[in-house]
Amino acid sequence: MQRYGMVIGLNPDKVEEYKRLHAAVWPDVLRMIRECNLRNYSIFLRTLDDGKPYLFSYFEYTGNDFGADMAKMAADPMTQKWWSFCMPCQAPLESRKPGEWWAAMEEVFHMD
Repeated sequence: MQRYGMVIGLNPDKVEEYKRLHAAVWPDVLRMIRECNLRNYSIFLRTLDDGKPYLFSYFEYTGNDFGADMAKMAADPMTQKWWSFCMPCQAPLESRKPGEWWAAMEEVFHMD
């Protein structure tokens, strides 16, 4: 199992919409998340000192090929439709790596 933390900005005028979307995630999207070996998935919201809202996600990956599972998820039509509602709410960090939407974070501490 591998743990992942990621961060992305959230457009201030889209905070309530994003919360509403995630209060009732579509069952097919949840199924795909599970099929792609993601577990213990959470998204947290915080407005930081710069006055902007940010999302932090945490999940555990239990599969053997993260890239293949993420490609499977990205190819899923229902997930693509879900993302078409979520992505306009998000404000990716300028400092993210090429190819990233959510910026990956480095794990510096863990305790079971």
